[in-house]
Amino acid sequence: MKYFVGQGKLTVKKVRAINQPGLYGDGNTLYLRVAPGGSKQWVQRLTIHGKRRDIGLGGCSWVTLAEARDAAYANRRMARRGGDPLAVKRQPKVPTFREAAQRTFEALRPRWRSEKVAVNWMQKLERHAMARLGAIPVDQIGREHVLAVLTPIWTTKPETGRKVRQNIRATLKWCQAHGFVQFNAAGEAIDGALPRMPAVKAHFRALPYAEIPEALEIVQTSGASPVAKLALTFLIFTAARSGEVRGSTWAEIQSDVWKIPGERMKAGVEHRVPLSAPALEVLDHARALNDGSALIFPSPIRQGRELSDMTLTKVLRDTGLAERATVHGFRSSFRDWCADTGKAREVAEAALAHTVGGVEGAYFRSDLFERRRCLMDAWAAYLTGDGAQVVALRR
Repeated sequence: MKYFVGQGKLTVKKVRAINQPGLYGDGNTLYLRVAPGGSKQWVQRLTIHGKRRDIGLGGCSWVTLAEARDAAYANRRMARRGGDPLAVKRQPKVPTFREAAQRTFEALRPRWRSEKVAVNWMQKLERHAMARLGAIPVDQIGREHVLAVLTPIWTTKPETGRKVRQNIRATLKWCQAHGFVQFNAAGEAIDGALPRMPAVKAHFRALPYAEIPEALEIVQTSGASPVAKLALTFLIFTAARSGEVRGSTWAEIQSDVWKIPGERMKAGVEHRVPLSAPALEVLDHARALNDGSALIFPSPIRQGRELSDMTLTKVLRDTGLAERATVHGFRSSFRDWCADTGKAREVAEAALAHTVGGVEGAYFRSDLFERRRCLMDAWAAYLTGDGAQVVALRR
């Protein structure tokens, strides 16, 4: 390679006229490289962290002399400040929202047991978000773009609005993890700008039981701590109270039965919970999180202490479920399922450890354990099935 460094600064006219192969200096680390075949490319020779590096700045056919000088100046400035222009150049191309959503979908899909959840996830974005966001590089998506998608449907289609926001938020969270964006434009920062949704009755913040299977998928694929996800999942499968689950110990598990001592029960009476296969599977996963204490679901930040009473609520808040349900509300969902599918009232009440009063309660001498085992197995089968139809079963 021949060097022509004594020619002075290049001009547009000189760049066009040069045809002899070699390296032509423009000054300030910028060169024009002419290949034997006649192609021309801008090259910068720069010292980065004590080593000389060549940085390609593009071909002359699409990068002008002025643009090459600007790029060379920016690289010199970065190098003087301790940066590495080559590392920046090697960063992957920022994806569009559509590309990022597809890659997020592919990352989440193995975690979903239901194909219906997977199909609905992408369909929501296609119908309500892609027209506005699809072609925009994710690092250029601001709060105003997300609000433009959500505002029209936030009050007219509140359920859809929540799910669309959840999916946009998940996509931008994936982008954050891969360094494409610094903040999540669908996060809490837009809460104050969204119209108020129709009020939900405070005394009945419980999901319809038909939505519980999807809620389980949402919880299990959320960013909550593993122990919090397992505790909430166990609570849903057993229809137990939050305090009963958070305070549970391994000594209370006897084969496939969970014996909760009276001092931990609201009614002050020991309660036996038959454990379905999925509930036992949750316990198997929980064993790997054992911190040496007796607790099944120990706090991940306070060794030997049980989860705080707000931990499970935070899971619902972070997943967008808290607006429609409380942790205790899953017991109501279970009770509604029992009623709608024809389960015997006394069995359902016993499963919830409710005290039956009056004459009816006076005659009960059994905790209906074996009937409750059939009930909890049926509930688990419903939660882990496709949820498309509810088959009425009477026991």
